[in-house]
Amino acid sequence: MPAKPARRDPKKKPAALMAGDIVGIVAPASPVHREPFEAGCETLRRMGYKPFFLPSIFEEDLYFAGSAERRVQELEEMFARPEVKAIVCARGGYGSNHLLPILNIKKIAKTPKIFVGYSDNTSLLTWFADEANLMSFHGPMIAKDFAVADGIELVSWKAATSGQQNWSVPCDGVTMLCPGSGEGTLSGGCLSIVVASLGTPYEIKTADTILFIEDINAKPFQIDRMLMQLKLAGKLEGVRGVIFGEMLNCAGDSQQLQCLHEGIRRIFADPKIPVVFGLRSGHVSSGNITLPLGVRARLVAEREVALTILEPACTPRDEALAAGKRK
Repeated sequence: MPAKPARRDPKKKPAALMAGDIVGIVAPASPVHREPFEAGCETLRRMGYKPFFLPSIFEEDLYFAGSAERRVQELEEMFARPEVKAIVCARGGYGSNHLLPILNIKKIAKTPKIFVGYSDNTSLLTWFADEANLMSFHGPMIAKDFAVADGIELVSWKAATSGQQNWSVPCDGVTMLCPGSGEGTLSGGCLSIVVASLGTPYEIKTADTILFIEDINAKPFQIDRMLMQLKLAGKLEGVRGVIFGEMLNCAGDSQQLQCLHEGIRRIFADPKIPVVFGLRSGHVSSGNITLPLGVRARLVAEREVALTILEPACTPRDEALAAGKRK
């Protein structure tokens, strides 16, 4: 029997987010449009936070939000500013992979902060978690989910960013594809971005994880191809359970959805682990769920589906302040 993989070192936890805190906004990928951006900032204010961003966030360079150097400087500055308590991506698109070789990851690792995003920003979420050993948060973005009515699932947002322990992720509408139960470190993100990391120094680490996978506008055979690439690359070995997102616009009708489900079942027939489908985080139709990546989690797929976050993703503010004074 193969030895069980050793658990990863505990992640460095950011301080919990509180009402009145400053939330920094960054654009690591594609250009930002002002109207949805401003609507998202207004939602932040209604939630009790103070949005903060650099004027350069509206720069454009080809299909990027300015040069890679601008985007790196913005991101590093938000992590360095002590008054900024959380960082939320404005949007995804494409381009965050250009930042990976030039980011000062050691500098970022010294100042753990809530960092929230999805889609193309998966490359940053997984790199921060795997290389800097930081918590990261797969969840709503400013010019997308914060900008529209019912764009944010508030229960998970508050539980994840306040450091709640032993809380249940909303699983309404989630279906079981393969039964079972498993416990591991929650990890993952956008499938196409995860697959694009393979063979690079930034590829995702998946051993001893509950792996979350989501995407948008991919046909069933394309999803199958990407999942097989993960499997052939050995990335499904040691995975304790798999959670698929809503997979928005990945099946045009019930027949295609059945085909997608069956393809997934075949790929995960070995290893035999719990697999569920339909968790609304990332590209979703509404109510974007915030998933803290880096925490221990338990997935149960039986008559009902349950995903439990077993540890707090954040440190209570008074504990974080005390830890800072002891350094």
